[in-house]
Amino acid sequence: MFRNLLPKSTDFFDYFEQHSRLGVEACQELLAMFSGSQDMVVRAARIKEIEREADTITHTCTDVLHRTFITPFDRGDILGLIQKLDDVVDAIESIASRLVLYEITEERPEARALAEVLVKASQAITRAVAGLTNLSNPEEIKRNCIVLFDLENQGDELMRSALAKLLKEEANAITVIKWKEIFERLEKATDRCEAVADLLQGIVIEAA
Repeated sequence: MFRNLLPKSTDFFDYFEQHSRLGVEACQELLAMFSGSQDMVVRAARIKEIEREADTITHTCTDVLHRTFITPFDRGDILGLIQKLDDVVDAIESIASRLVLYEITEERPEARALAEVLVKASQAITRAVAGLTNLSNPEEIKRNCIVLFDLENQGDELMRSALAKLLKEEANAITVIKWKEIFERLEKATDRCEAVADLLQGIVIEAA
């Protein structure tokens, strides 16, 4: 009788993959915003929609986890992973909203480069998450975690050089303040991608 009270089928991997795909879309929309898009407000609105869709997946996954007796791996890791995936999308949405708020239309190649790093990182997360279905052969996860660590380092370097150039070449103090925040938020988003990799590595180690 107790078994009948448990969910008949719970596939947490679907939640992870759905969420990670939304992360890729959000990063691609953000890259377009840094690439001369004329639809800044429209793209920011789409990213906000993606953030809400991601929140729904996170809440659903968390609710199902609370009602599931047997899980594919540690319950804390399941909760941590879906939350860290959500942190990535939240970070992207915060950047997009500020681009609109600050009415930024100027193109800066350093910002585009950081956005390109985020697209690559989100794609690596999607590949790594797909590898969770086969923890007995975790090489795909390991490879993509290494990619994510490397991309985070690239993000750090790009942010430092972007700030140095901004402070050296920009005379308008308000512009400096706006772009400094944007660059720092872009780098923070790469940190959140790295946090996903850290957790995935922990899951692989526990499963070994």
